[in-house]
Amino acid sequence: MSEQAQASVVQTRLDGAVLVVSINNPPVNALGQAVRAGLLAAVEQAESDAAVKAVLIVGEGKAFIAGADIREFGKPAMPPSLPEVLNRLEASDKIVVAAIHGPALGGGLEVAMSAHYRLALPAAKLGLPEVNLGLLPGAGGTQRAPRLMGVKAAADLMLSGKHLSAKAALAAGLVDKLVDGTDATAAGLAYTNELLASNTAPRRTRDIEIADKAAALAELDALTADTAKKSRGLFSPLKIVECVRAAVELPFDEGITKERALFVECLNSPQRAGLIHAFFAERETAKIPEAKAAAPRHFAKIAVIGGGTMGAGITVSALDAGLTVTMIERDADSIARGQANVEKVYNGLIAKGRMTEEAKAAVMARYTPSTSYDDIKDVDLVIEAVFEDLEVKKAVFKELDRVCKPGAVLATNTSYLDIDAIAAATSRPQDVIGLHFFSPANIMKLLEIVVPAKVAPDVVTTAFELAKRMKKVPVRAGVCDGFIGNRILAVYKQAADYIMEDGASPYEIDEAVRGFGYPMGPFQVTDLAGGDIGWATRKRRRAAALESGDPKARYVEVADRVCERGWFGQKTGRGFYLYPQGARVGQPDPEVLAIVDAERAKKGVTPRQFTPEEIMRRYMAAMVNEGAKVVEEGIALRPLDVDVTFLSGYGFPRFRGGPMKWADMQGLDKVLADIREFAKEDALFWKPAPLLEKLVAEGRDFESLNKAA
Repeated sequence: MSEQAQASVVQTRLDGAVLVVSINNPPVNALGQAVRAGLLAAVEQAESDAAVKAVLIVGEGKAFIAGADIREFGKPAMPPSLPEVLNRLEASDKIVVAAIHGPALGGGLEVAMSAHYRLALPAAKLGLPEVNLGLLPGAGGTQRAPRLMGVKAAADLMLSGKHLSAKAALAAGLVDKLVDGTDATAAGLAYTNELLASNTAPRRTRDIEIADKAAALAELDALTADTAKKSRGLFSPLKIVECVRAAVELPFDEGITKERALFVECLNSPQRAGLIHAFFAERETAKIPEAKAAAPRHFAKIAVIGGGTMGAGITVSALDAGLTVTMIERDADSIARGQANVEKVYNGLIAKGRMTEEAKAAVMARYTPSTSYDDIKDVDLVIEAVFEDLEVKKAVFKELDRVCKPGAVLATNTSYLDIDAIAAATSRPQDVIGLHFFSPANIMKLLEIVVPAKVAPDVVTTAFELAKRMKKVPVRAGVCDGFIGNRILAVYKQAADYIMEDGASPYEIDEAVRGFGYPMGPFQVTDLAGGDIGWATRKRRRAAALESGDPKARYVEVADRVCERGWFGQKTGRGFYLYPQGARVGQPDPEVLAIVDAERAKKGVTPRQFTPEEIMRRYMAAMVNEGAKVVEEGIALRPLDVDVTFLSGYGFPRFRGGPMKWADMQGLDKVLADIREFAKEDALFWKPAPLLEKLVAEGRDFESLNKAA
């Protein structure tokens, strides 16, 4: 990059004896090649100028430096490397001060730690979140942080990926001083001149001794065991612990060499590719065609119809987003329960010390419980969250059509139902949209925004704006049975049922799925959600299939037999698993295995063995194949929208990037070959998606469709 480009992103000026180095690389001052080169040039300028007694590093805009430029990952490394720049910075004979007024994350915090002194302003946020991208701090962070804040605290900071506030960073020893204000340059100059006035010498982080190494190593042994258990197959967390151990056991330069080697291992890991894909994909889902056509409608007051678990969760999300909420229920008892459901969330936060009674009172002041639809005539947006039944929902929408003002957005929270049919129950289908929240709605990140045929573009952009305010990850979906997530779920759940009937136990299947990186397997999820929910859906779908004269698809009745016994999962104390005395974790149930055996015998199935790898080949092939159909039909805009749906709503292991990214990383030809092989057993279920066949024939992958969109 030209010297001019370097000069524009890193500017220097002399203020008395202090060389002020300001980084101006919008939007977040990422450490791209020009910034690294500019920092190195600034250090060299200070070294060669006798008038310079100190260097002050500040960030322009809202951030100090919010990390590496992750768009450079996977491309050839451009000199100078960040470790080289930081070692040079730390070695300076002039004192180097970092003044942090906003985010100092990843490489940004590594810059600050290689300075000799650190000043923070109240809005500073410090963190080393590389673990979220499958990486570890690779420019001395794993060696300097333990020297500044202690071994255990530094390891915890890196393993959690969380940020510290200015106050917490001061208490941890990451910064030396905290001052009020927002002007980093003025505060930094005052602090630097103070240090110069008292003849303060450079204090290099690398020279700090780690106290009580034996105790530190014992803590790391315990942390290694804990991390191996918690990180469920993740690659980088244990490498982070290894680097911190090197900081304790090795001289600084050897520790840096070790860190670099392990950083490169992480960089070359497929997990890094999966995690970076996930990071960018979540930012891409908000790019929708409607955004070019229409700005969102204004909304401040909203209504939630229904005070059950889902209605209460949506209400909490809306209140937390600063909105005013009126909740409607059918009678006094129901609305009292609805209010109790909302308060329960905030009381839980108070019990954990994460909220005060005063803060709860301030939030609840924006909440109004009511049993009369007439109380919502002036709201800007309504979210219906009543029972999952088309006729019930249509009746609610007729009532909303009667009372709501013109231009109010009318949203339904449905998991499966036809939103075009719901919209048709009103005289204003242009205002009706689907908002499929996931339970618990105040915690789960995913929001499927379902776009029916007649909806106005500004209603779609309003829904995306709502998601942004609620800090949700929005995905645009088309109308079909189950939209993106539940439609695909139904298919891979069917594949799991077939594997079970063919010979694997539900417990072996769950174990294989957990081994792949999911927090739970499909039969555990059924028990958690309640087996009766899926049972109702299956009955509805079977009736529809029989009515339309569809060819008889294979149907596994094991789950129906379990439900017929009233075993609906955790809430009834047993489902596929046993939950004695209200246990959260289930135990295998010999009676369920007997049901499975009886069903196999009835169908004349001779059970065979499945390895975990064989289970996952079928499970994932079903998921990817249906995902390809969803993209081809335009239900999802792009493959990445399918990925984000599963990462944010269905527990798909983030380090694998999502089902479509996983398929790209396996090779689509391999996935298609598997589907064709399975089709020899059941050609009706294993029909390859035409899009998958087309991409393989053209030598392309799903990623090529993300770029084209």
